[in-house]
Amino acid sequence: MTEAARQKELFNIIDAGMIEYSKAYGLQRELVWKRKLGLIRDTIILAEHKPVFTIGRRGSKSNLLVREGWLKDRGLELVRTDRGGDITFHGPGQLVLYPVIDLAGFEKDLHLYIRNLEGVIIGFLLSYGVSSMRISGATGVWIESDTKIGSIGIGVTRWVTYHGLSVNVNTPLEYYDMINSCGLESCKMTSLSSVLENYVNILEAKERLIQSFFEIFKRYGTTISSMDKKEAHLL
Repeated sequence: MTEAARQKELFNIIDAGMIEYSKAYGLQRELVWKRKLGLIRDTIILAEHKPVFTIGRRGSKSNLLVREGWLKDRGLELVRTDRGGDITFHGPGQLVLYPVIDLAGFEKDLHLYIRNLEGVIIGFLLSYGVSSMRISGATGVWIESDTKIGSIGIGVTRWVTYHGLSVNVNTPLEYYDMINSCGLESCKMTSLSSVLENYVNILEAKERLIQSFFEIFKRYGTTISSMDKKEAHLL
């Protein structure tokens, strides 16, 4: 077996398509359990979500700028979750990547892991000719010192990761007017389509994001397209 063929067997990719946040979380927890038991390979889930606001472990509802009842009346969810970080928005046009990987196979260094996830977003944007950067003390990826395009929020149990990164591709930005994104009052959010002043093909964007992930983590994957959630046990 060639080295390339061997590496290709090390990762699974699940393209979950448009999926509710709670269902994606349940899928992650199932895969984390299986990964800790060695029942599956390292896996990444690629998804878009129906509109939802999530608050991380140390986040505060004070960064929600509208009443919860106002959200509920409009069919918008607010979910407290166990990732790092504060409040953020997920919705159509935003790509979310959830790696369920055993860091024992990489390096047991959470700071490095977060920097690597930022690197995935930076590489993805660069494939479109868009320069971006890290900012010291502010996790995520930024176009300008006050304008953010990609967010990071992770969970880890026994060195197996879940949650992950999100990057705004064609995301409707008006939702961010309802929150202090990431708990930062001065933080503005943008999207790739806004920067390029053109709609971005989401299928092509998925391919580029996956490619950037593998360039950073030096692995390859086999795609499971448009996965029916019942197929998760096959991994």
